Amino acid sequence: MTDLTGTVWRKSTRSGGNGGNCVEVATNLLRIVAVRDSKDRPGPVLTFRPHAWSEFIKAVDRNAFR
Repeated sequence: MTDLTGTVWRKSTRSGGNGGNCVEVATNLLRIVAVRDSKDRPGPVLTFRPHAWSEFIKAVDRNAFR
């Protein structure tokens, strides 16, 4: 299990204030990026290596408006 001590979560800037579907991301951890559902904060957390997260974000950006 990943130690999430000191995790600083942030919501997407595209998140509305209406409590809609959203994820929170923590990039302040050593060698991992953590992602969780903002509506289920104590729930499961996905973790990625920084390079894998960066590649994922690039792929999303490339396909966002197709």
